[in-house]
Amino acid sequence: MQSFVLPNASVDVLTQKVMDGFLLTKEEIILLSQADIAYLAKKANQIREFFCGKRVDICCIVNAKSGRCSEDCKFCAQSSFYRTKSAEYSLLSENIIIEQAKKAEQAGIGRYSLVCSGRKPTTQDMHALARFIKKIKESSSVSCCASLGLLTKEEYLLLKEHGLTRVHNNLESSDNFFPNICTTHSFADKIRSIRQAQECGLEVCSGGIWGLGEALEDRIDMAFSLQELGILSVPINILFPIEGTPFARNGALPYEEIIRSLALYRFILPKAYLRLAGGRKLLPDNGRRCFESGANALITGDMLTTQGIGVEEDKAMFKTLGFCAE
Repeated sequence: MQSFVLPNASVDVLTQKVMDGFLLTKEEIILLSQADIAYLAKKANQIREFFCGKRVDICCIVNAKSGRCSEDCKFCAQSSFYRTKSAEYSLLSENIIIEQAKKAEQAGIGRYSLVCSGRKPTTQDMHALARFIKKIKESSSVSCCASLGLLTKEEYLLLKEHGLTRVHNNLESSDNFFPNICTTHSFADKIRSIRQAQECGLEVCSGGIWGLGEALEDRIDMAFSLQELGILSVPINILFPIEGTPFARNGALPYEEIIRSLALYRFILPKAYLRLAGGRKLLPDNGRRCFESGANALITGDMLTTQGIGVEEDKAMFKTLGFCAE
């Protein structure tokens, strides 16, 4: 018996509803998930072009402090709970951080993010990071953001005063699925920290990881949580299984499933930068098809503990797709 496929005409109706400024319900998104995947991707790309045009946003990250993390996130090579071959080192020196920022500037990358392992930096590291951020602002044109865990309002304000403009804090998955990923902090802790950053006037970048064993509905639920938070920069990571972590044997998420999920995210978050991040190198075309299905941003270069794709290669891809890098 042939499974139900949502007629293209129904997809057209929901596409127009989004472009008319209306938010779709979860029930409508579930219905859309049953559309022909090629047509769904085409309409998602139409929504992307309608709201965001040909703009594409490129950023890069530096693993500013690595390993020995107190949290038990089951996907992470840097957790102290698991035996992996991930590098372990304390906060990088100011010279290295500034040098990397200037390299990003020279490569034409507009945003540079400092990422530190751990639940949150020590007081000493917080003040060092504040100095680094101030120096980056004074010595380069790149905008600085940071991924530093579960900070307090006072810590966010300290970093903002020194030039931080955006913080990163992934939800990782849905509220319902989160306990399967991590037990040392909660989904509610994530939400609380994000809202505190927003109360300080900082932009927030937040997304998650696909391929953890979650259902499509979990990905949809996460997108609605991001919508409720007003997030406009959404990193989408594809699990890169790391030997020694509990998810080391997770099977690869089919590319069709990635495309379907990404297209649905564009319907839920029509104005957002949907940013391909970790795991993109696992895709057969380095994610090119994703940029024909609603994506419009990426993290270029290496990720935290896995190899990425070079900025020149990414820029060449965008040129052939007709995008304009910011």
